[in-house]
Amino acid sequence: MSIQNEVLTAIASRRSCRAYKPEQITAEELNAVTAAGTWAPTAMGRQSPVMVAVQDKETLTELSRLNAAVMGTQNDPFYGAPTAVLVLCDKTNPNGVQDASLVLGNLLLAASAIGLGSCWINRAKETFEMPEGKALLTKWGLDAEKYAGVGYCILGYPAAGGTHAPAPRKADYVLHV
Repeated sequence: MSIQNEVLTAIASRRSCRAYKPEQITAEELNAVTAAGTWAPTAMGRQSPVMVAVQDKETLTELSRLNAAVMGTQNDPFYGAPTAVLVLCDKTNPNGVQDASLVLGNLLLAASAIGLGSCWINRAKETFEMPEGKALLTKWGLDAEKYAGVGYCILGYPAAGGTHAPAPRKADYVLHV
């Protein structure tokens, strides 16, 4: 007999979405997702991560371009999502990356729970080490030397074919000692 409840079901049903409708998500949806991010556990309760919610098309295009440059491609690494939530960590916090990663996990689960598509996008670290990335942080009023990019949670309404069935879980995922 396996234990089931809403949270466990939500965790097992979340999928990454890689195709989005062009319509912008609502402010209420964005606020619900980012509020969930604020409830992520952080080491010593420091709440050191910072989220930057980006819905401005020009800024999204720039972030996508910078992210693609890190990969050496011109493809849109944000898959056309109309919203991206950048999660930054405080470089002075030895647990900053872990704290920010937990925030990203909460964002992904919250998005799924309210019917939004989402996907964790990497290369934020490299993007915000670049002069253009540091300039964006400064423009947003953040100390470019204090914060490092950890990842983006892209958000939007899933388009047809945006999500796929889960891969089977590997047999040796958990070792019991």
